[in-house]
Amino acid sequence: MKGILVLFVLLGLAGCGGGRVDRGLDKAATAARAAFAAMGIEGDTVCGDPALIGEKIGAVKGNGACGIDNAILLRGVDGVALSTPATIQCSTAKALKTWMNSGARKAVGKRGGGVAELKVAASYACRTRNHQRGAKLSEHSKGNAIDIAAVRLRDGTEISVLHHWGHGKDGAMLEQMHSAACGPFGTVLGPRSDRFHKDHFHFDVADYRGGPYCK
Repeated sequence: MKGILVLFVLLGLAGCGGGRVDRGLDKAATAARAAFAAMGIEGDTVCGDPALIGEKIGAVKGNGACGIDNAILLRGVDGVALSTPATIQCSTAKALKTWMNSGARKAVGKRGGGVAELKVAASYACRTRNHQRGAKLSEHSKGNAIDIAAVRLRDGTEISVLHHWGHGKDGAMLEQMHSAACGPFGTVLGPRSDRFHKDHFHFDVADYRGGPYCK
């Protein structure tokens, strides 16, 4: 926790001071790497944001329209580890960070010491929507999507979509997380949407004229 607090302080300092911004960002990036390394998360800052830790991959080639021009492998976001590194693009990573603070952290509060890890169910994959033959390509095929199956707290408690959605306080937390994702992400799907999402949240950054689609 101390490392995370240092990270937040330095992130604030990085945004102050005119000509000192670049130097501040370098210091914040160094502090971020140290804080994440203390939690076993190795990597560099990505997407120009010290709170995002991972690796730059570059172009990911896929069949047909699949692929990502500037992919990253995200390992941690704002002091929270990803159970499996996620291959996505930067706008997806930044939306995840926004949701982390406005959704997951806010819903959990101080319970169990706070959020420690997001259980990633899927990130980049060259496939159709819901793996259905003849369907349109999924946003996963462009690096625009990430699926979250559960949230693990610092005391080891796991709150999962499959086991806790619709049940008591844990279910209420998941409902709050689901609602908070609508806005940072263009598409938010959960157990109410269809049978394909009974065990995870699907988040993607698709941009719809009518606004976010959340169900």
